[in-house]
Amino acid sequence: MAQEIEHKYLVKTERWNKNLAFKSVNIVQGYLHSDPGKTIRVRTAEGKGYITLKGKTTGATRPEYEYEIPEADANELLGLFCANRIEKTRHYVLHAGKTWEVDEFAGKNKGLMMAEIELGLEDEPYEIPDWVEKNVTEDQRYSNSNLVKRPYTSW
Repeated sequence: MAQEIEHKYLVKTERWNKNLAFKSVNIVQGYLHSDPGKTIRVRTAEGKGYITLKGKTTGATRPEYEYEIPEADANELLGLFCANRIEKTRHYVLHAGKTWEVDEFAGKNKGLMMAEIELGLEDEPYEIPDWVEKNVTEDQRYSNSNLVKRPYTSW
């Protein structure tokens, strides 16, 4: 089974430096279905479209299946079925041999920055950069599927 093991952290914006990123990508995504047990997401990034199915999270692990679809189809799905969207720039940063994804949110989630690290095992060791602070892996307010319903700027 395909799975995602991910830890999420808030970013100390005063310590964050975009120059750390080796790549940055603009992302737009919306949700066709979202509840605690499963989500179906549509995303566009770098001229491509994706549809992703995610199952219930246990700890930091959940089933995940992602498939590339034509960007035009993704844009059509976003327009027809996703009233609210997440807009963000994802910065990719190498730190201590691991790739961190730093999401800088825009739109209704402007001001929020989160860092994620995907691992092969739940207890895999990793070093936390000095620009990362509080672990929010288990705080559902910070899941993208919840941020689309209750944006950061409304807290």
